[in-house]
Amino acid sequence: MFGLIGLGFVLGLDNFRTSLVLGALKPTFRQSLKTSAIFGLWDGVAPLVGLLIGEVIGENLDETAETIAMIGLGVYGVFLVIRSLVSPERADPDLKWARWGLPIPLSVDNVAGGAALGIAGYSPWLAPILFGVMTFVMSLAGHQLGSVVVRFISWIPKINTDMLVGACFAVMAILMAFGVTLPLSYD
Repeated sequence: MFGLIGLGFVLGLDNFRTSLVLGALKPTFRQSLKTSAIFGLWDGVAPLVGLLIGEVIGENLDETAETIAMIGLGVYGVFLVIRSLVSPERADPDLKWARWGLPIPLSVDNVAGGAALGIAGYSPWLAPILFGVMTFVMSLAGHQLGSVVVRFISWIPKINTDMLVGACFAVMAILMAFGVTLPLSYD
């Protein structure tokens, strides 16, 4: 059981890191709950899919999971930067684009993890629920921590947090493309 909890924690780190950056967009607590719930749902469904489809897709998917996550983060980052340059309004005020655009690329690695768990004989019910709850909690913590951090830099005049967050996501994607291991990564 401790191994499963450890794996759930490690697989949730990418959502924590992403939520930490999203916290700089200053989401309300309700938006954080909603976004974290969607992240948790996807991180719960993904290992279930992996458990059900098994070894065949798990080996092939594990290699492409980071590429898919990199593309998702990069596209969202560029979206935020462009929207903040074009309009003075908030780029993603209710995190709708983040909620529906980021969970899928961030959960692909969990499909491969679920496939490995299926091979090891784990129940298809325990791991998905555990991973989903852990991702929810980690994502919510990331949002709150990111919101606290951005309050400390918000005193800097004329800082556009949407552009800053977009640039952070774009830099994360670029670093991933060059094989740089990001903080809070499990590679």
